Amino acid sequence: MSTKIDGRGFVGAGLAGAALLAAGLDLRAADAKKPKLRKAVKYAMIGTGKTIKEKFELIKKLGFQGVEIDTPEGLPNRVEMMIAQEETGIKVHGAIDSVHWRDTLSSPDAAVRAKGLAALRAALHDAAYFGADTVLLVPGVVKDGVTYEQCWERSQAEIRKALPLAEKLGVKIACEVVWNNFITKPEQMIEYVDSFKSPWVGTYFDCSNMIKYGVPSADWIRQLGKRVLKFDFKGYSTSKG
Repeated sequence: MSTKIDGRGFVGAGLAGAALLAAGLDLRAADAKKPKLRKAVKYAMIGTGKTIKEKFELIKKLGFQGVEIDTPEGLPNRVEMMIAQEETGIKVHGAIDSVHWRDTLSSPDAAVRAKGLAALRAALHDAAYFGADTVLLVPGVVKDGVTYEQCWERSQAEIRKALPLAEKLGVKIACEVVWNNFITKPEQMIEYVDSFKSPWVGTYFDCSNMIKYGVPSADWIRQLGKRVLKFDFKGYSTSKG
């Protein structure tokens, strides 16, 4: 996928062609001004298909254009996936840091943080291998004695160490909030992302996750603006929470 807003679980936005024609506007010119929204799905969610190619062919028939892989743990055969990508046209658009909940960048243990940083760097390399442009990262977790302030400071310090590699590989680090008790308001995410002063850090915005915090997703999106690299859409039950 491109570095424009695209990615996992996207719902494509259709043009209101009739309305534009009625207004006498050029459809192509209007389309050029809009971000391209393309649909993708997590590779781990594809249960049908014996081979990677069969899985890719299935989601292509279902209207998806890309997949997002878990790495460094959970990554399927690299060569087979690369061939399947080339033969089907399904794009590996992004990677998900598969150990960010376990080897947290906010851990009070320096050894755990070092493992988390190594995994993030490995994910950046894997994303670059497939031509993907983002790595989804849960930057830290506020729990087990880790305060909000400690999560902020520790995660930022570790992410900064990965920025030179991100820039070298051309892969952005997309921070996501997933009920980790960290960053629950759009103003906090803006401050967090902007503090890096780097175009290689942005946010992976999960519209459903935000429902829990009471601030409408539309407000988050308007405020975050170009900091949003990709979206995630899924169902959410207010009754189940």
